[in-house]
Amino acid sequence: MSKSFLSNLSVNDIRTGIDAETIAKAFIDNLYYAQGVTLINASKNDLYLALSLTVRDRMLSSWNKGLQDIIESKINKDFKIVSYLSAEFLPGPHLANNLVCLGIFEETKKAMELLAIDLDELLEQEEEPGLGNGGLGRLASCFIDSLANLSVPAFGYGIRYEFGIFDQELYDGWQVEITDKWLRYGNPWEIARPELSQEVFLGGHTEGYFDERGRYRVNWKPGRVVKGVPYDTPIIGYVDKNCNNMRLWKAEAIESFDFRDFNLGDYYAAVDEKVQSETITKVLYPNDETDAGKQLRLIQQYFFVSCSLKDMIRMHFFRNEEIHTLHKHFAVQMNDTHPSIAVAELMRILIDDYRLEWDEAWKITTNTLAYTNHTLMSEALEKWPLDLFKSILPRHLEIIFEINHRFLEEVRAQFPGDGSITYRMSIIDEAGCRYIRMANLACVGSHSINGVAALHSNLLKDIVLADFYRLWPHKFHNVTNGVTPRRWVAVSNTRLSALISEKIGNLWISDFHTHIGRLEEFVGDKNFRKQWQEVKTQNKMALCRWVKNHTGTEINPNAMFDVQVKRIHEYKRQHLNVLHIVTLYNWLKDNPSLEVPPRVFLFGGKAAPGYFMAKNIIKLINSVGNVINNDKEIGDRMKVVFIPNFNVQTGHLVYPAADLSEQISLAGKEASGTGNMKFSMNGALTIGTLDGANVEIREQVGAENFFLFGLTTDEVYARKTGGYNPWDYYTGNEMLRRVIDQISHGFYSNGDKNIFRPFVDSLLYRDEYMALADYQSYIDCQKQVDRAFSDTEKWTTMSILNVARMGKFSSDRSIGEYIAKIWKTGLK
Repeated sequence: MSKSFLSNLSVNDIRTGIDAETIAKAFIDNLYYAQGVTLINASKNDLYLALSLTVRDRMLSSWNKGLQDIIESKINKDFKIVSYLSAEFLPGPHLANNLVCLGIFEETKKAMELLAIDLDELLEQEEEPGLGNGGLGRLASCFIDSLANLSVPAFGYGIRYEFGIFDQELYDGWQVEITDKWLRYGNPWEIARPELSQEVFLGGHTEGYFDERGRYRVNWKPGRVVKGVPYDTPIIGYVDKNCNNMRLWKAEAIESFDFRDFNLGDYYAAVDEKVQSETITKVLYPNDETDAGKQLRLIQQYFFVSCSLKDMIRMHFFRNEEIHTLHKHFAVQMNDTHPSIAVAELMRILIDDYRLEWDEAWKITTNTLAYTNHTLMSEALEKWPLDLFKSILPRHLEIIFEINHRFLEEVRAQFPGDGSITYRMSIIDEAGCRYIRMANLACVGSHSINGVAALHSNLLKDIVLADFYRLWPHKFHNVTNGVTPRRWVAVSNTRLSALISEKIGNLWISDFHTHIGRLEEFVGDKNFRKQWQEVKTQNKMALCRWVKNHTGTEINPNAMFDVQVKRIHEYKRQHLNVLHIVTLYNWLKDNPSLEVPPRVFLFGGKAAPGYFMAKNIIKLINSVGNVINNDKEIGDRMKVVFIPNFNVQTGHLVYPAADLSEQISLAGKEASGTGNMKFSMNGALTIGTLDGANVEIREQVGAENFFLFGLTTDEVYARKTGGYNPWDYYTGNEMLRRVIDQISHGFYSNGDKNIFRPFVDSLLYRDEYMALADYQSYIDCQKQVDRAFSDTEKWTTMSILNVARMGKFSSDRSIGEYIAKIWKTGLK
């Protein structure tokens, strides 16, 4: 590299320049001045951090301009800031995504080549922020991405967990949880804002009094106070777009060190407050099977909600607005029930801190807040024991009682004489020890309630929230989920991205739902189909190398890659997939000349630490794989691989390589799903039930390009109501009976009949998710898959059409619908 260009650059060039030589110079400066090393003694992490700071510099002007515009109301006096409250965010690795969105990936690669550095190695160095458990957190991150891409001012509010979702390792086929130390080497993307810290009250008691105007007021005397410190991460849209903010809160002690205790020799007491406070944001989703775990989880939810609402009010006042107009300038979306304590907290702030009357406070609260429901499963609708809730949030309990009293008066007026409906709709569940129903609180305190797929929204209206729909039909909306094509195609599938852009230009990256359909024009082009096949083969070979390096298993890139990667749960029915695998294995053993395409079955996903049955399913997958993978007669005709520690980074490899996407949950159980969208956007075909967003995906791509099986939602309810007996299916299907007996008798567990006894007993005597009822339909459908895959040209055509017809499932379209139907932001 010549020295002349280094000495002729201005500071502005160094911070913002996007040509290779300027980026190289900026990188050297950050390495030297930020990391304190040179190229000679820098570690790989030093190199990664220096490059990340170099890239972050190029985001900050857009970020600061956006914040300035918000503060100075330059955009539009009446616009609303979107505040997305989510207990989870799964942004994935930042570096590659930011390089793509800034449009400097190639120039940065050249800059690193000038310095003899491999950019790919630095991309692999990044620790992934494990701030979520799965689809909920990934959806939140897709939405923040799309808000930036659409230039909508927004904050994503959440928790800065010190230790995220556990790292998953496999020992003898069993899942073992390892601490996720994602912050151990530093996080170059975040900026701490201690001057914007908020105080949060916990515990204690309340005292009533009359104010100077004779009005009854309540003073909350907390048992302890903690501090919430915000950490900001810029989230940028695609090329010349807005840069928004993911603001995550860390809990700290008001006073982290007590000199008096220390001088008295009580060293543990000296730091006790620090330890207790920091525990709040120590780990994602503490095990809530114990009372202590439940308490910590509730505190986590309240902590980040309280900090976030106070932060919004701080910004509101900074813009010289009055508290009375808060709802006109902020649209707050609660991502599932975790943030629903916002209803009571905003009421508390308005009534106790700003002394508004109840009716005005309620108007502001309900016009500010909106609620997204993400589940059809009653056990996932959070409930908190009254005594536990009172011990942590005594003032909020009083407010919830008053909200409930006023609400039930409205219910009784609307449905006179119907005592059962008041019992069902009450925020307080009077059964047993009494609980607070957080979903009911969210429904009552929000101006909008939305589901996340058309089927899901209908089921909410018909079953889960039917009473609320009868009372307030105007509140209910559907906004089908989407995923960002920046992360899930442009970043993760660079080969396919290049091919698509070669044909239709690159506008699809920023406006996927408008432009991707043009790809369909080329489906009849034989040369294009050949290029499409080559891209898929190269992606599969990349995954083959990763699987070999991380699991030791060699897989055939010419085989069908049949993939199911998602959280391990019985309702997602990974075990139904296993029943097909064992069935196919039996066929090949019985008839070695059977003509079926070779298959590689790939699984990935984590089981909740306390969820034994899910862990048993992981063990079953690995045990079946161990038998099949070591059967020399089978060879490459079948392989079974469990990808350990599946996350966004491994998703970058898996989604582009998949041929078949397994979306096989029982109809009526999956709210939407987003993995189904990621697979289809990358050209995989779907085998699935009419569940969640599968219904709409099938409508968009065409029934002929989707492998459908299984009971419908109505059929599921009918059979459940009629008395479903899984034993009937076991005794009535010889093929199924053979599979279950093999598992039961220890064929896949070295003769041990006890390992999978809980799994077999669950299937035969309960089968809550009706795997046995759907088994034969699933097996028959898999035969259709075999036939289609054997016709390469037909399969390729179906693959192209899947991508070309996925425009609806961009998160940009989803956000556009939130703006139009719910938030009314005042921006076009």
